[in-house]
Amino acid sequence: IKQKSWVFMSKKNSETATISKAEYKSLKSHCAQLESELNWLKEQLLINKKKAFGSSSERLDDLYQGISLLFNEAELIEDIDEKPAETTVKEHTRKKKNGCFDKLPENVETYTVEHELSEEERKCPECGEEMKVIGKKVTKHPEMIPAQVRIREDVYYTYACRNCHENEADTPVVERPQPNPVIKGSFASAEAIAHLMTQKFVMHSPLYRQEQELKQKGIELTRQTMSNWFITASKLWLEPLYDRMKEQLVKESVLHADETTLKVLRTKEKPTATKSYMWLYRTSGCAENQIVLYDYQPNRKAENAENFLKEFKGYLHTDGYKAYRGIENVTIVGCWAHARRRFCEALEVLPEEQRKGSTAAIGLDYCGKLYAIEKKMKDESPEDRLKERQEQAKPLLDAFFAWAKSLRNIAPKSKLGKAINYLIEEEPYLRRYIEDGRLEIDNNRAERSIKPFVIGRKNWLFANTPSGAKASATAFSIIETAKENDLDPYEYLKYVFTKAPNMENSESIDILLPWNAPDCCRSKGTHSTE
Repeated sequence: IKQKSWVFMSKKNSETATISKAEYKSLKSHCAQLESELNWLKEQLLINKKKAFGSSSERLDDLYQGISLLFNEAELIEDIDEKPAETTVKEHTRKKKNGCFDKLPENVETYTVEHELSEEERKCPECGEEMKVIGKKVTKHPEMIPAQVRIREDVYYTYACRNCHENEADTPVVERPQPNPVIKGSFASAEAIAHLMTQKFVMHSPLYRQEQELKQKGIELTRQTMSNWFITASKLWLEPLYDRMKEQLVKESVLHADETTLKVLRTKEKPTATKSYMWLYRTSGCAENQIVLYDYQPNRKAENAENFLKEFKGYLHTDGYKAYRGIENVTIVGCWAHARRRFCEALEVLPEEQRKGSTAAIGLDYCGKLYAIEKKMKDESPEDRLKERQEQAKPLLDAFFAWAKSLRNIAPKSKLGKAINYLIEEEPYLRRYIEDGRLEIDNNRAERSIKPFVIGRKNWLFANTPSGAKASATAFSIIETAKENDLDPYEYLKYVFTKAPNMENSESIDILLPWNAPDCCRSKGTHSTE
């Protein structure tokens, strides 16, 4: 068998080299592989630079930097060509505003300090008579007072009948009843635990920082004591409330789920630090009462979601993690935010001059069009939303997936390849949101709810024990649910820790649920809907 030979000549030194066709194909394949690896490394470099120095926003305007979208080019050009209406204003000099407040809040306590001239200063410089007030100037300034620590001493008196005592009769003795404390045998108060929990789980201040702050105020309160307060109060009063909210959560027909990592230092299985997970489950926008629950688990196995949602039947929004897909009676709804994010990343790794009209740009335009449809229907009823999705979104989805399946010769490991593969693999789940008007186009509702935990984790880094992690999950659940129902976390926790230890046997725990809380627990920026 004869093999064709290939002759190569170098222009520099006029030397020639002859290789076989098989060797040429091998070299060509090797060069293609090296080029693919080089492109992948370039992508990784650009991605790391973007993470380190770029914006995390996925807005299309940021990515295109003024370049028109595929579906809106004509409209954009028309808007640019049309000259704006000219208006003439009277020439004036604008005074520079001092300070950075747009306006002072109206619902904050206000007190008045009057500044008057002294009796001597009120005498008229001309005739000596007392001058009268003819006007006044009022200025307002916000005062911010640091947190104060004080000791409350409760005195409960005991009463007896002196007349019965003097007549040697049985003397009745009556004591002023004392309310049950948050933790028996402890000097912890509802206000103290509520404040410390709010500082950690809302303001993300670790216990060691709170310990230092209290020490500066002359209060010796160790982080170990604070941690014991958290765990005990959570187990006694917050866990029953958590369980009751879970009962109501699984009765909903639409939920969202997500999960994130958590480092726990000491566990029974492993004596050293191990990576655990905080799972999140929450109601959707169609629910009457919003509920956000965290669930600490030592791993990311599918059985965790199955156990938590074993009584749930309905739609579940997820981000594509396959652990949710084996749960019985649960219909998975995909997340278009994750699909769009992959096209954003594919576009970011391209040079700016190559972005317009690229495959990544076309995919991103399809996503933008789908989101534009949802934006128009934001305030419509589920029935109207379902109808418009079938009329507008369904044809666009058909075109989008047909376009994705027609693409060829895209490196599967590249950012664009991953975006296309994710889109095709997740098609049944990504299409599902148009089946019901109560569903949402993405799982951003869950991501927004898990973000406070992620921010807090960056500050306190880890949980010391599984019991501490569970207490944190319970506290986070109660606090985030309170925030979702327009409550002030501190006021609500104080209410729970005061009311729960002193509830009558006939009273239901439902009175402690966030949507049944009194108006005193409401956030200052909200008003009662009653």
